[in-house]
Amino acid sequence: AALDNMAAAFRSSEQVFLLLRSLVYPGVVDSGSACCRCPLGAKRYLLTDNIMKLKEFQHKKVAVACNLPCTKGALEVMTEMKNQDVKFSQDTYILAFAICYKLDSPESFKICTMLREEALVKGEVLSRRASCFAVALALNQNQPAKALSIFSQIMKPESIICINLKIMIHVQSNMLKTLMEILKDATEGNLSRFVKKHVFSEEVLVKVREKVKDAPALLAKFDELYGKLHVNGQVTPNSLDALLCHTPRDVKSHVVLLNKRTVSRRTFQPLSQSLWAE
Repeated sequence: AALDNMAAAFRSSEQVFLLLRSLVYPGVVDSGSACCRCPLGAKRYLLTDNIMKLKEFQHKKVAVACNLPCTKGALEVMTEMKNQDVKFSQDTYILAFAICYKLDSPESFKICTMLREEALVKGEVLSRRASCFAVALALNQNQPAKALSIFSQIMKPESIICINLKIMIHVQSNMLKTLMEILKDATEGNLSRFVKKHVFSEEVLVKVREKVKDAPALLAKFDELYGKLHVNGQVTPNSLDALLCHTPRDVKSHVVLLNKRTVSRRTFQPLSQSLWAE
């Protein structure tokens, strides 16, 4: 049975690998070139469109984790990687925590906690996005104290995801008066127009209202603040899950990178000619 489970895990990992690779190298097939990074017939040093999309791939990995049906198998493979002391990159931590978040089980929460604590012991600084997945998972597992502990270690928690996670931590921790102060501060109109205002998920605000509905004074205050947030355009219909799994787009297209330098420093010929000459 153990061998069957391991075989199933590695079959899942192969599916994960093939799917991730297909996002980056859509022109590559298994029967093609031995170099999986180059389309068939490409020169060794030719800057292909596939290679220039590597950075986009880093963002797409999280989107894959949020929608992949074989996340459990992928998580088992990542756990095995950790057991064999394979070094995790920042992107690998994001992917691992995203998978744990989507599985949303006591087991995945335990694995996420273990990976995070081991990383901190080694002195690694986890990215804000990885930490946000860990916070969200802790909240889903009804562990607000753990969520608060993780959140307190996030550097610059001013993003839209962070502010909504902060609200949810206050909701689950019953810190309702402080919660109202946060919403009140967000509606203040004396901020410079150059300062980005906080935006709240409609889903999160609904949960706040549900929490304060039995306290008339707090409910009245919330309804007032809720109206102001809508007037100010500070409410988004996106759920917290949608915000977490959003795939950011690079401001600069990868095509711009090709246009930065058009002449070879070695031959003083146009790069396109120099590359083909190789």
